[in-house]
Amino acid sequence: MQRRSDERAQALLDALLEGRPSPGLARRAAAGLGLPERGRYAVAVLGTGHGGPTRHGPVRWARDADGVRWCWRTRADCEIAVVALGDGSLAEPAALLTERDAGPGGISPVVDGLAELGLARRLAGFALLTCAPRTREIVRLDERLPSALVVSRPELAATLVTEVFGPLLALAPAERALLVGTLEKWLECDGSVGRTAERLRCHRNTVFNRLRRLERLTSRSLSTPRELIEVMLALDAFRLPPPPAWPAKHVWPAGRAAYADGGPGACDRAPEPP
Repeated sequence: MQRRSDERAQALLDALLEGRPSPGLARRAAAGLGLPERGRYAVAVLGTGHGGPTRHGPVRWARDADGVRWCWRTRADCEIAVVALGDGSLAEPAALLTERDAGPGGISPVVDGLAELGLARRLAGFALLTCAPRTREIVRLDERLPSALVVSRPELAATLVTEVFGPLLALAPAERALLVGTLEKWLECDGSVGRTAERLRCHRNTVFNRLRRLERLTSRSLSTPRELIEVMLALDAFRLPPPPAWPAKHVWPAGRAAYADGGPGACDRAPEPP
């Protein structure tokens, strides 16, 4: 009897997470899973190799210290958690997963009911794709929207890297990493050359010279908003690994594998959302 109940719960949860267009599904799932049909929910998707509950069965229920209810779904390539937030915020599940070193993982925005869990699962998957290589970070989509936009369209991302960073890719790996690293630190310092120089432990003029050279190589001005946006989006596409399901007919821009620390390497993650 318990096995049939577990199988029914698994089937209902899968149907919700896959966004199947079935009349009355949310109502049946609410009754079968013991969750309110309408309410504040979020979905977290954790890549394989994390510290999550893979040793448990396909579906597992839990409550955290704040009383927030979690429903975990174990799959071969990832872990998915439906979080019944109640009056809580996204910061709470993000902090809990980070504390438990459960990453890499992505968290969706808040949705308003069980019928929207399929959308939430896809958005959480896009957030996961923005995780930096070889990290166990937990990221929220609402904090990674530009990066998620880039990785959600891999063909455009590859074109963006080639068009904006083309000459940069032709440089020697160490030289390319130096320029890209300076750009990253400059952006982290909100465009302050002085703070960037302090972070990099070099002279202000050194930072200026590297940024000016990057402008020449990309044919983009970092002081022109539209061109700066192009550079920032290209940087996001450049430093993230190619999606797992990258089509063989497309070639990810050559040269990026040598970017910093020997290349980004592979990062375990959920399959690219549809």
